[in-house]
Amino acid sequence: MKRSAVNAIMREAIDFLRLNRFALPPFAFWTLDDWKGKGAESREIIENRLGWDITDFGKGDYDRFGLFLFTIRNGCLDAVRKGQGKPYAEKVMLVKEDQLTPMHFHFHKMEDIINRGGGELAVEVYNATEDEQLADTPVEISMDGVSRRVPAGTVVTLGAGESITLPTRMYHKFWGLAGKGTVLVGEVSQVNDDEVDNRFLDPIGRFPRIEEDEPPLHLLCCDYASFLGAT
Repeated sequence: MKRSAVNAIMREAIDFLRLNRFALPPFAFWTLDDWKGKGAESREIIENRLGWDITDFGKGDYDRFGLFLFTIRNGCLDAVRKGQGKPYAEKVMLVKEDQLTPMHFHFHKMEDIINRGGGELAVEVYNATEDEQLADTPVEISMDGVSRRVPAGTVVTLGAGESITLPTRMYHKFWGLAGKGTVLVGEVSQVNDDEVDNRFLDPIGRFPRIEEDEPPLHLLCCDYASFLGAT
């Protein structure tokens, strides 16, 4: 992705979130110069990869295969395993019409995906086999506290205010329904670690490769290492 395209997506997202009265935390708007003036007090943001997260999954077609995310809060998986730190995470996501997040599951993270407003979100679900393929077995799902069993490959639609719980090793993909508008999606989950906890059915790139054709408007979480020297 070109940096100019990432910057444009950020500006569009800021406008959409403001229109929907969803406020981002102050660090969302730090510039690179602001970041260079920060010290150890901002370590949690960097280490737990809070902030902007825009991806085309390495496919080079963001509008078709892509996702906007902003991680508001998150813990550290290693710390949680030791009984320390935050055991939870929260994200806001924007999903465009027919914009697909490919089929995947999480090894450690259970999550609730919530339609906070805007359009309608389609979510397709499968169980995983022992060798991490799609199972043909019925899927036990919970939507807003109501459980039911559905056939493998069922697509559920989330309207405004509706949610689905996705336990570990439940394959899922999602997209915004055509003609309904961009979806404002919330995610409440256990700790998120995108380096080790995603299992995509087909190999893809989780983070984008950035072509630097202009300065960053705001840093992506995957920019921290290259721009701030963070590890």
